[in-house]
Amino acid sequence: MSLHPFDAALVLQPLGDGRYRGATSPAWANMVGPFGGITAATVVNAVVAYAECLGAPVSLTINYVAAIADGDYVLQLRIARTNRSTQHWVFEISQTSASGTTECVITGTVMTAQRRETWSSNDLPLPKVVPPEALAEVPAPKVTEWFSRYDMRSVSGGIPQVWDGAESMLPLDQASLTQLWVRDRAGRALDFAALAATSDIFFPRIWARRAKWTPAGTVSMTVYFHADGAQLSEVGAGFVLAQARGQVFRNGFFDQSACLWSETGVPLATTHQLVYFKE
Repeated sequence: MSLHPFDAALVLQPLGDGRYRGATSPAWANMVGPFGGITAATVVNAVVAYAECLGAPVSLTINYVAAIADGDYVLQLRIARTNRSTQHWVFEISQTSASGTTECVITGTVMTAQRRETWSSNDLPLPKVVPPEALAEVPAPKVTEWFSRYDMRSVSGGIPQVWDGAESMLPLDQASLTQLWVRDRAGRALDFAALAATSDIFFPRIWARRAKWTPAGTVSMTVYFHADGAQLSEVGAGFVLAQARGQVFRNGFFDQSACLWSETGVPLATTHQLVYFKE
């Protein structure tokens, strides 16, 4: 039985001392290199599978310091510190360049924890939006293979249909807002690795703010995991509502914040990205 394309992309070969060999997957190709979400998912999956992992993921910060070239790479995982209920990880991904030198392409940190039941509140209620069953699926663009791995249903703020450079005429709190329902096309159930990947599902906010084909790429992404394993199991292969909004666009960089909810209104994750754009 063949592996699901997502799980196939996460396969790592242990090399010893916290080092693993992986390889990019054509199924997750982006316009340049692999989809950033699949790289984040690979790291999260490796941490969760680590024999000494304490608890479950609480946060991930991944820095895309260079474009990952198609082919093999090496992931280095290290536990920086283990406390009573939290654990801090440091990771780095490197590749061998055409000249034979080893070059760092990804850095970052992960925090896991054994959560204890406490007072809780949800100050991010699920927005009142059209249900996914009432929306048509967004056709996948041919230039990004990874897009076809998902079933996406646009609620608002889709990719511009006309690239005329016009700025959005919506109020500033809505000008770069995108809402969409998303699920794995092949019916893979949601877990922490898949949630990390889905957190990177959004096209660059600058395209929503101004309909101009501006080259852009994520420099750094932080994901905060709010759901536990049981809540992710309840989502299963169902839809997740993903909402993103840009904040400040200035001098070649902008940031965007996002939240992901289950169909029943459970906040699964919040995420923040810093994105480079080229003029």
